[in-house]
Amino acid sequence: MLMFVLVMVAVVVVIVAAVLVIGFGQRGGRGLKKRFGPEYGHAVQLHGGDAKAAEAELGERVRRHGSLEERSLTPDLRERYRAQWARIQEKFVESPDKAVAEADMLLSRLAEDRGFPPGDQFDDQMAALSVHHSEHVRGYRDLHATAQGRGSTEEMREAMIRARGLVTALTTGQPAPSARHRPHHREGRDAAPQAPGGHHAKGSTL
Repeated sequence: MLMFVLVMVAVVVVIVAAVLVIGFGQRGGRGLKKRFGPEYGHAVQLHGGDAKAAEAELGERVRRHGSLEERSLTPDLRERYRAQWARIQEKFVESPDKAVAEADMLLSRLAEDRGFPPGDQFDDQMAALSVHHSEHVRGYRDLHATAQGRGSTEEMREAMIRARGLVTALTTGQPAPSARHRPHHREGRDAAPQAPGGHHAKGSTL
């Protein structure tokens, strides 16, 4: 009789533990989806649809970079980056390849100045950025890919537009609106380059 009771207790303990593990895994998955947004789907795709493997990778990113504290930029440095980005956007009209290469380097330096891993460790830098700016890392990833010569002019243009969100987030210290919420008429520094007189620069598509 005592043996039967012990066996039943052991069975109950195993069942309760299994339920707790499953529940924790579900909560963890929901938390990662909420934290990473579209980056969660990208990770799942990279792992061939294996959500568990993707969640393990994303969890590791949080473990490694979640405690990273972003450094503030001085006002002068912030304005310098914004001015450089504006010049790069203008340059895209005449020389897309050079503009994209310069934009990639600018984002690399900007992220490093904000306290993220150095740009020569791109994968590590991207992983850290995905933890803190998940809405905007796709633009940087696409920009980096096209800067390596992998992309048409239209793909470079789209990458520049998407990367602008991360530039804004890193120079303001606040999350920038995602592309799907971008207003039709943009104003200010992040608007399309304009020629003297307020007209858009000839041929500009940014």
